[in-house]
This record gives sequence, C-alpha cells and structure tokens, in this order.
Amino acid sequence: MITSLGRTTAATAVLLAALAGFVDAMGYITLGGYFVSFMSGNSTRAAVAAVDGAGHSALVGASVIGLFVLGVVAGSLLGRRAGRRRASAVLVLMTLLLAVSAAGHDVAPTQVVIASMALAMGVENTVFERRDQASISLTYMTGTLVKLGQQIAGALAGGPRWAWVRFAVLWLGLVAGVVLGAAVHRWVGLTGMWLAVAVSALLAVGMSRSRGAV
Repeated sequence: MITSLGRTTAATAVLLAALAGFVDAMGYITLGGYFVSFMSGNSTRAAVAAVDGAGHSALVGASVIGLFVLGVVAGSLLGRRAGRRRASAVLVLMTLLLAVSAAGHDVAPTQVVIASMALAMGVENTVFERRDQASISLTYMTGTLVKLGQQIAGALAGGPRWAWVRFAVLWLGLVAGVVLGAAVHRWVGLTGMWLAVAVSALLAVGMSRSRGAV
C-alpha cells in the first residue's frame, strides 16, 4: 500500500502516474475519445457502442483493452525473469514501447502508434508488482480516490491525520500529466511522446542505480 512506501518509491509512483496521464492524454486525443491507460472507461464506451450498433467503435475499444492486458502479461513475465531487477527491467521495456510510438507517428499507421502506447501502459502497471499483483494503481485512479476518501474519514474519526495526502498527491500527479500531455499535443502533436520516452528512460536509469526493484 502506498501509505507504507518510502519517500523515493512514493515519488517514483507519482512520476509514473503523471507519465501515465501524459500518455493517456496523447492517446485520448489521437483516438477521439478512447484511452490507452484507463480501461474502465474503454469498457463502458465499447459496450455502449456495441449496443448502439457502432461496431467499429466497439472494436477499437476492445482492441485497446486487449493490448493493455497483453502489456500487463509481458511486464509481469519480464518482472518474474528479472528478479530483483524487476522495476528497472520493466521500465526499460516501457521506454522501448513508448519510443516506438514516438518514432513511428510519422511513418507508421496510427494503429501501430496506439498499440505501442497501450502496451506500454499495461507494462507500467507491473512496475510495483508484488506477489503477482500490482501494489500501486498507476494508470487508473478510482481505487486511489476510494482510499483517499477512506483515509480522510479515518482522520476525521481520530486516526492518522495526514495518511490521505499521498493518495491525493498520486491523483494530482496523474491529472497534472494529463494537463501537460494535452497541452503538448496541441503544440507539437505526437512528437511530444519523446518527452514521455525521456522521462521513462530517466526513471529506468534511476531505478537501476538504486535498488533495481521495489
């Protein structure tokens, strides 16, 4: 749980949440309303589209969901093989996938760019995997907001006064990433994905120089 994490790991989680928000904004604008990291939203949109008879739209949503899950599988398997170097290995894979989307946006079909982004976001969710389960939500915030509310209630009931802050900061990190991603996309389009690549690469290097695992 995020309340029990050290400061360095918590800060890394916030940066990864911001990175997810940045990439999601890029994907959302490119896809015209579908997400590359928020699968609950895609599930709702795809299901509604299917009921409305919008087969192409439903297929887009289902495809992105499938790619995201495939990214989780790839990241989890890589993490198992990497052992104590799990986090840095997973971050390297994510960086490579983001680089594909950044380098390919001018030469590759949009489907390839979006596929690499969705795969990367699935991979990201395995950075903090423990006992085959993600210990921190990085690309979706519903659970984080539930925990935020619970910690606020606990504080009001006489529990720890500031335990809710880390959940709030994690959510704000994602929102800040979305704002930056949307602004950068309006400015330079998908070329802005190189910023995501740079941040991911720096995190991978930083993780490899520290513990390499979380």
